[in-house]
Amino acid sequence: MYKNRNKVELLVPLKNEKSLNAVLGNADAVYFGLESFSMRQFSDNFKLDELNQIVKKCHDNNIKAHLTTNIIIYENELVSLEKILDKAIEAEIDSIIVQDIGAIQLIKDRDLDFHISTQANISNSKTAKFYEDLGASTLILARELSLNQIKEIKTKLTKAKIETFVHGAQCTAISGRCYFSAEICKTQDYSANRGKCVQPCRRKWRVIDDNNNEFLYDGAFFINTKDLCMIEYIPDLINTGIDVFKIEGRMRDPIYIEETTACYREAIDAYYDNRLSQTKIENWLNRLKKVYNRGFSTGFFFDFPKGSEIQRENDGNVSKYKKVHIGKVLSYFPNIKAAKILLSKGKLKLGDEIFIIGTHTDTYLHQKINSLQIQQKKNLTETPFVNTVENRIAVGIKVDYPVKKNDKIFKLEYSES
Repeated sequence: MYKNRNKVELLVPLKNEKSLNAVLGNADAVYFGLESFSMRQFSDNFKLDELNQIVKKCHDNNIKAHLTTNIIIYENELVSLEKILDKAIEAEIDSIIVQDIGAIQLIKDRDLDFHISTQANISNSKTAKFYEDLGASTLILARELSLNQIKEIKTKLTKAKIETFVHGAQCTAISGRCYFSAEICKTQDYSANRGKCVQPCRRKWRVIDDNNNEFLYDGAFFINTKDLCMIEYIPDLINTGIDVFKIEGRMRDPIYIEETTACYREAIDAYYDNRLSQTKIENWLNRLKKVYNRGFSTGFFFDFPKGSEIQRENDGNVSKYKKVHIGKVLSYFPNIKAAKILLSKGKLKLGDEIFIIGTHTDTYLHQKINSLQIQQKKNLTETPFVNTVENRIAVGIKVDYPVKKNDKIFKLEYSES
């Protein structure tokens, strides 16, 4: 069913079905959550009755599907979890990502494959061997390990695969096990361990030293970690014995998920084909910097993180490129693979990259403009500039795949702000 698994596997996040459409052809596997029991409760997530169709779509496209149920689970939730697991069997899910020992028992009772979440904080070979003997097929190690520590753990396992995060947001707490959000909100309803972290670590804070009556931090993003980015170090990761490269990002939009997946797919393939070069690496880094990021770090892989690993200037995206909404689809003509769009901001020219993304549909299309038509004027090289509601214009373009009425159109545009 699946691609050649001799290579390291590329596992990528899904926020919604648009994200799945964005990674077709590049991902080996995907992971996603449902509306409950997910560590990313603020993401779109999938409904339980959508599970069959999502897994089928993954399998039809040669992609493994992994379901996350990796929050802390309480007694009154066990029955609901069992219903989800039974539905997962029906959908032919490939594995369940889990941390709770009781949940593991329910999974084993159903003979489902399971992966141990990074939330279990596997940091040594004894813990790793415990979970391997328990039956886990993959161990997602704690994020706070060096390459040398990972390599040593790997040599002491006989069956289980090792999975590590290689790109995306990092948490200031140990593998995300944190009570900061719950404390700030004064309720466990917004605990990171229940998938509803409000990310207070991304804010500015004042920290006072009571002994000396002085500010250690006076309105600073002092615990706002940069994003992990290991694309420069693909050979080091593979030589360590890591089996699965995991990209973080179930809260991020399909443009981020598409680009990070594409870059790591190309880098992995280049390594195995002996085509890696510094020029390629620089190109991938530039592309990764264009989509959402907080600046880049190598995490714990080479050394204990220093102050330079903290993004102190900004709480969010530092990319110089912003997603700009420029219009929407008015109609689609399947016989000629074309769409009429309403251009409501800026202009379009041949060669421009656009993203057509559904609001309430699964549309995700990233392509270059290769034709422009306004009324009967064909073969245009660019459109007039639109800057008011009154001068919006209808434009005909060729599209690579079907789109739907009211799907939105975006461009990534450079911005100094």
